[in-house]
Amino acid sequence: MTAAPQLKVAVDIGGTFVDAISYDPASGAIAVHKVSTTPEEPARGVLAAVSGLGVGLGEVDSFAHGTTLGLNAILQRNGSRVGIITNEGFRDLLEIARAAIPTEHMYDFSYQRPAPLVPRRHRLGVPGRLDAQGDEVTPLDLDAVERAGRVLVEEHGLRSLAVAFLHSYANPAHEQAAAERLRAAFPGVAVSISSDLTREYREYERTSTVVLDAYIRPVLNDYIGALESGLVTAGLRTPLHIMRSGGGAMTAELARRAPLTTVLSGPAGGVVGTTFLSRELGIDKILSFDVGGTSVDSCVIENGQPGEVHEAAIDGLPLLIPIFDIRTIGAGGGSIAWMDEGLLKVGPRSAGAVPGPVAYGKGGTEPTVTDAAFALGYLDPARFLGGQMEVSADAARAAIAERIAAPLGMDTTSAAESIFRILTARTVGALREITIERALDPREFTLLAFGGAGPLIGPMVGRELEIDTTLVPRVPAAFSAFGMLMSDLEHEFATTALLPLDDDALARIETRFAELGRTAEELFDEQGVPVVQRRLVRTLDVRYRGQEHALPVQYAPGDTAAEILARFNALHLSRHGHAMDEEGQILSIRLRSIGEQPKPPLSMIPAGDGAPRPSGSRDAWDVAASEWRGFAVYERDELRAGDRIVGPAVVEEGTSTTVFFSDQHLIVDDYGNLAIRRLAPADGVSDDELAATAGGAR
Repeated sequence: MTAAPQLKVAVDIGGTFVDAISYDPASGAIAVHKVSTTPEEPARGVLAAVSGLGVGLGEVDSFAHGTTLGLNAILQRNGSRVGIITNEGFRDLLEIARAAIPTEHMYDFSYQRPAPLVPRRHRLGVPGRLDAQGDEVTPLDLDAVERAGRVLVEEHGLRSLAVAFLHSYANPAHEQAAAERLRAAFPGVAVSISSDLTREYREYERTSTVVLDAYIRPVLNDYIGALESGLVTAGLRTPLHIMRSGGGAMTAELARRAPLTTVLSGPAGGVVGTTFLSRELGIDKILSFDVGGTSVDSCVIENGQPGEVHEAAIDGLPLLIPIFDIRTIGAGGGSIAWMDEGLLKVGPRSAGAVPGPVAYGKGGTEPTVTDAAFALGYLDPARFLGGQMEVSADAARAAIAERIAAPLGMDTTSAAESIFRILTARTVGALREITIERALDPREFTLLAFGGAGPLIGPMVGRELEIDTTLVPRVPAAFSAFGMLMSDLEHEFATTALLPLDDDALARIETRFAELGRTAEELFDEQGVPVVQRRLVRTLDVRYRGQEHALPVQYAPGDTAAEILARFNALHLSRHGHAMDEEGQILSIRLRSIGEQPKPPLSMIPAGDGAPRPSGSRDAWDVAASEWRGFAVYERDELRAGDRIVGPAVVEEGTSTTVFFSDQHLIVDDYGNLAIRRLAPADGVSDDELAATAGGAR
């Protein structure tokens, strides 16, 4: 009898690298493989990363995947050309938009709004109208819908259409009828409708959301199709699951229906992994700090719950979907250091996978953060990516000397250090936005540093923020993929309510929750989720009467209006520093369906004697002492629970390098995580011990 497949595999594709991870629950064995992203054919890079794991796909029990392909298509404006079909007289809704200026540009007099993704000639209106209650005022002219589609498809050559009608959040019938007609008339054209993505009011945001979905739909559909085909050919027999932007996963088929829900699926894996660790390790306050080749992604996790929002923006374009409250900046290992009128800047441009940093020797000429790491001795050219990739530290230093040091009139070391100082300052600024600006003290948090460059940069950032502990998890370079192994199957359903918060309204919304529950159960059935693994979570979006925005409040059958208002007041006080003696209003109701999946437990590592021996040493720049010093070099695979290392030191592993300094020390916990903390008198570090560890001796 053939044994049932047990291996769990996850793959995270970013702008620079593809990270693949496999986990065997029986033995606890973890394997990681990293390859460069293949921008011209993304699925090929994913298949290569999976192949490098050395596992047979026929042995795989679950396969999860996160991608930034849709996000990059939006940021780089290389998605599909889209046409909009909307109500007659409302074709300029995208142009009118909102009068508010984004907070970060409030005092920028040169600020210009991003141009609409859809030019006016590709936006057409048709007769038909619903009122705010969803009742039909004017019947939808389906012949006009088809004529509009013919203009957009046949005359303008578009292959993706977005349908957004007024008040379809209350009644999706007109949008559904239009989609059915368009798909029948133009079978090769992708059609997105707003009510499939969100059933909440705000016409402009809803229209922007469906446009973004249509913009990336052909790109994602082609990619998912090619990936699925390649995986099946290679022997995969289990369904492919795609990460959602708000956590959890869904089948590839559901991802094809609503590709926008995957737009931040790559960074979401890291947040899920951080949340899992925070619960398992009992850390109440933790900041995820994911540093890849092109970006830094951070999120606040408190009491085992990550921050989540239901309204966000990508490059100034709003969207109404549930996503983790992730702060992203264009700064990472591949970020380019460049001169701007005599000033040194780092990012947001990235060298990406092609041509990559100068040290890679693939044609890159502009120095990057990775090049600066080589110049300062943090990375070993002979062991980069486990020695699988040939790189040149000399080329990195030469590029920094020519492009940065010479214009600034400083030596190469100072120029490389300045690159890291600017990167650290930008990163600290982003973390302060999601902590200090929200009345949170970052010093009370643990910083979880992961991604290829997270362990390199995390200890520097921790020093600047005066954070007590910077934690580097196992397999940090593939930690986002690890988080995908922890994901449940999730989906969220929401609808606008606009009801007073009283007991009569709570009785009325039970009917709506029942309707959403039936839809959720159908989705469970479609995804094959066993009944014992099904869970439904109810939430109400509550606000004070007259407020614009709301806060999510947990709701269970039997809760009274007074209880819900008390929870809302407490949450409002926590978030905004005050609560009011005002009546509450229910803006929206939400139902999250969770198909719980088995999760691999954390495995403990053997205990050591507390005094590991280094494998060698090398000179590197100590930011704490502002001088070159000898750094002890340790192999992470040889570290054991309870081992302690006083900085400055480097811990190397195949796909990542952890660097910490003379005012820090490292302790290995029972699960193999590296806890980097500030040195203090209470740590009991003697002058003799400091002298013995400096320079690599032990």
